[in-house]
Amino acid sequence: MVERNKPDRRRRLSRPAVLAAAVALVDREGLAALTMRRLAADLGVEPMALYRYTDGKEGLLDGLVEAFFAEVNERLRTSVEQVRADTATASAEPPWRTELRRIARAFAGAVHAHPEVLPVVAVRPLAVPVARRPEPWLQLTEHMFAVLARAGFDDPTALTIYRTFVAWTLGCLLVDKRQVVDNPEEPDPVLRLGLHRLSAADYPRLRALVPHFADYDDERELTEGLDSLLSRMPEAPLDAFYDRGAP
Repeated sequence: MVERNKPDRRRRLSRPAVLAAAVALVDREGLAALTMRRLAADLGVEPMALYRYTDGKEGLLDGLVEAFFAEVNERLRTSVEQVRADTATASAEPPWRTELRRIARAFAGAVHAHPEVLPVVAVRPLAVPVARRPEPWLQLTEHMFAVLARAGFDDPTALTIYRTFVAWTLGCLLVDKRQVVDNPEEPDPVLRLGLHRLSAADYPRLRALVPHFADYDDERELTEGLDSLLSRMPEAPLDAFYDRGAP
């Protein structure tokens, strides 16, 4: 006998709801847990009901990227008041750098909320032609290019800055600061992390430093490293545009 509440649940489905459930599942149990069957069970529907919103596992991976960048964009939109504060406290800084730093912080915030999604975000878009990438990714990338264009950078320089920004931001956040525990019952960090399996003669620095992988302020290193890289970029000829305000 068909359950009465199943049609109601199916009517509540939408692509955003499906993708939100997929992200929540990955947050809880990792990418390996993400299947159409498991996601359908979480949503209380039959697996076939999901194919209206995504075309299988590959579509779900693309959907994770879509949901991630939608969150980044929402973080930017909801923090727009911070733009004025940043400008007031860093008036000597070119506004395009202030905005790129704001984007980096929004991106990092989404990564901290969904660390298990980051590997997909870093790799998945490379397998998809630009024109077929998720709309939120396109919107954010267009925004970055528009910021650099308004600052007066020519196209080759804008592309250099964009590549530098993406390479540093992704690279910094992909550095694995999470310690993978080998034996959670061991109080000694060398034994807990399984480092005793490494030869002390062959890998002395690894044994010494791995326990400290998590001992750093990733947001500070992200922004300070980004500032250092962007300070080496040529100055934009039209920064005064921002003083007049965007049209």
